[in-house]
Amino acid sequence: MQRRSFVAGAAGASFMTSAQAQSKSPSILELRYFRLRNTMDNQKGRVSDFLSNAVVAALQRAGSGAVGLFSSSIGPDTPYILLLVQHANIAAFETCWDKMNADEGVLAAARPLNTHPALPFERMDVQLLRGFKGFPGVELPSGDAKRPGRIFELRTYESNTPASLAKKIGMFEDGEIAIFRKYGLLPVFFGETLVGPKMPNLTYMVAFDNLAAREANWKAFATSPEWAKLRVMPGLSDAETVSNISNVLLTPMAGSQIR
Repeated sequence: MQRRSFVAGAAGASFMTSAQAQSKSPSILELRYFRLRNTMDNQKGRVSDFLSNAVVAALQRAGSGAVGLFSSSIGPDTPYILLLVQHANIAAFETCWDKMNADEGVLAAARPLNTHPALPFERMDVQLLRGFKGFPGVELPSGDAKRPGRIFELRTYESNTPASLAKKIGMFEDGEIAIFRKYGLLPVFFGETLVGPKMPNLTYMVAFDNLAAREANWKAFATSPEWAKLRVMPGLSDAETVSNISNVLLTPMAGSQIR
């Protein structure tokens, strides 16, 4: 894959309701970061137009489900654009890259970017996750696709060992995700990192109507009796499952089907 290739693939599983998702095999979730810099040559505008106008449609032609396209809002390493795509499996990820690299619409749209005197982006990083068995794919927040964009929070939990990470994944599947739902943290995906930095870790995304709702809903979760009970169960304390937590806030961009 060439450094300046803009192709981003997806294939296979459609986005589904949580109830439908539970009967499916875990998906492969691709997080593709386009690292930018604040310059006079408008990297962000050129890349976002290309992704919104050419790549999202091409992913649909290649067989993907809904596609998330986000701009970094609050967090380290900004600015960047994040493309989120769901794949049925690793083979589908590879097949769809082949399709995208041969897509005439994508190639035509990328040509002026690749020949522009200014760099279109600084670096492109890819992270691959495997969905949890109990939450195997992306779940679209309910509501009109044309509604104002929500606030999305992407959180990464690092663990000391694969065994401690497995404990944290089990904790999510056996109660924590249900508590999220009860207190207004809308789950979008949960995945264990297969390829990426700071392993072993898991990454998940939750959505909120706005920043005020985020603050209120996290407070309600943190002070809930359900969470107070779960977090002190033997073997499930933070010290036994998580070594570091990082998070960023994201804003959906034009063309994003996750809003």
